[in-house]
Amino acid sequence: MSEPADTPTDADADGLRTLLRHQASTVTVVTAAGPPAVGFTATSFTSVSLAPPIVSFCLNLGSSSWPTVSRARHVGVHLLAHGQHELARRFATSGIDRFAGPTRWQPGPEGVPLLDDTLAWLLCRVVDRVTVGDHAIVLAEPELLRHADVGSPLLYHRGGYAGLAGATDPPGRRAA
Repeated sequence: MSEPADTPTDADADGLRTLLRHQASTVTVVTAAGPPAVGFTATSFTSVSLAPPIVSFCLNLGSSSWPTVSRARHVGVHLLAHGQHELARRFATSGIDRFAGPTRWQPGPEGVPLLDDTLAWLLCRVVDRVTVGDHAIVLAEPELLRHADVGSPLLYHRGGYAGLAGATDPPGRRAA
């Protein structure tokens, strides 16, 4: 006889990974100036404090983006819009030039690559990096931001991309 679904189990890495698949997260792409310029898809972005304003994201220390992010003074954090799942996949794919076409971007302040047509972006000054296990928690202070007045976020839930029920993209918003 198997255990009921609500029976507690050990909180090991596999159990935690399974549990976290139930949490819907806004999909973000973090970018940093190089050499080389880097970017990666993250679902670990969160607000830490409003006074002073501080946000955070996590990055695996073994990531190809980590060496650049570990030295970066500024990063761009982009909240992706519903319909930008291909852009999310591109920045989650290893071994490719993530900034090559069809990715549309421009150099922003401090040389940070800023992606076009995202729901929102923040240009942040890195204030600290805290190593915890196999990841670094990057703490950053937003200096500039831009956001759309319409649109809904791209979400990551149960291993796939999703949107909010009933939400629609504004006319003219193109999936990347």
